Amino acid sequence: MLSAHTSPLEQPGTGDAGGMNVYVLELSRRLAQRGVAVDVFTRATSRHLPPVLDAEPGIRVHHVAAGPFDGLTKNDLPAQLCSFVRDVMRVDVENGPGYFDLIHSHYWLSGQVGTVLRERWGVPLVHSMHTMAKVKNAALAEGDSPEPMGRVWGEEEIVRHADWLVANTDEERRELLELYGADPSRVDVVHPGVDLDVFSARDRAAARSRLGVGRETPLIVFAGRIQPLKAPDLVLKAAALLRQRHDIPAEVAVIGGASGSGLERPTELQDLARELGIAEGVRFVPTVDQARLADWYAAASVVCVPSYNESFGLVAIEAQACGTPVVAARVGGLTTAVADGVTGTLVDDHDPSQYAAALAPYLTDTGLRTTTGAKAVAHAELFSWEATADRMIACYEAAARWRHAKEAR
Repeated sequence: MLSAHTSPLEQPGTGDAGGMNVYVLELSRRLAQRGVAVDVFTRATSRHLPPVLDAEPGIRVHHVAAGPFDGLTKNDLPAQLCSFVRDVMRVDVENGPGYFDLIHSHYWLSGQVGTVLRERWGVPLVHSMHTMAKVKNAALAEGDSPEPMGRVWGEEEIVRHADWLVANTDEERRELLELYGADPSRVDVVHPGVDLDVFSARDRAAARSRLGVGRETPLIVFAGRIQPLKAPDLVLKAAALLRQRHDIPAEVAVIGGASGSGLERPTELQDLARELGIAEGVRFVPTVDQARLADWYAAASVVCVPSYNESFGLVAIEAQACGTPVVAARVGGLTTAVADGVTGTLVDDHDPSQYAAALAPYLTDTGLRTTTGAKAVAHAELFSWEATADRMIACYEAAARWRHAKEAR
């Protein structure tokens, strides 16, 4: 398992850690439970990390020294990939030929490493994009920077050389075919999952009590990395409109830390809340563990996911699993994660007034929130990590058969 730019052991919600971290760790866990040993390779970001860590039974994490431990952004990492490849190949040499049966790379940086290892080891390469440069550049948030052409070219190369591609949704599969010319016979759809033991329906009043939220407070929750792509500013603007136009004193909890271009303006959201006159009703919460995050989801009247692009949207599924409706952008994987009009509402553009109108019913109508929340729980139960792992193993087997047949020709 290649996760070069971010470790599955990092706390999601800040820096480069997010849904992909959860994905790699949860998938690895379920594979290990099925008897598939998983070695995860990720770049070391501290000299204090052990070179190899047995994270859980069946999961070994390798912290690869590739470039300085800190101070590097994702845009700096392509120059460190040669060092990364060298150290990963050393593990194979130490264990003897044929030690690894298959490579699963995540994100384009890991995919570049995977294409080299695939040829060196003669094993299948399965790749998950998670996000794609061409898709992101087509729907940039205001103030965000476009993905560089080097990434576009890198992704095109991965599509040509990977034995199998895994898309999170049918929409992502369509993008791989139309934008990257992927072979439709070698692209499968495997939905990410949700940990239903952690994210589950619970007593809203008790969750609010634990978090210090008023019992009757209309509460909107945003959870994710603080960067323009995720559009947390839109949530604040919608909350201001809810107060001004709808007479709804909505409060907002923004959970997460700065990431990407958001690092350049670390106080931008706090400044915006003051400008909008809602600072007293906005709580900025640092990243929290999953159990605490589940409490925030349960405490919310509604969770808002207004991203400009999401390959899936784990936040949306996690929130629904906790019995909370979701208002989200009608983009990417969110159209799969949220059942529009059933478990929440999808919004067509990034107009704060449209979000205010979509959020208002869930903040004021207890009956609607209750019935929608019950349907949300049932919907989320369709997305389990167990199902993800079973489907992924089928993809691995298909990739191995395809490569074997290709080599036999």
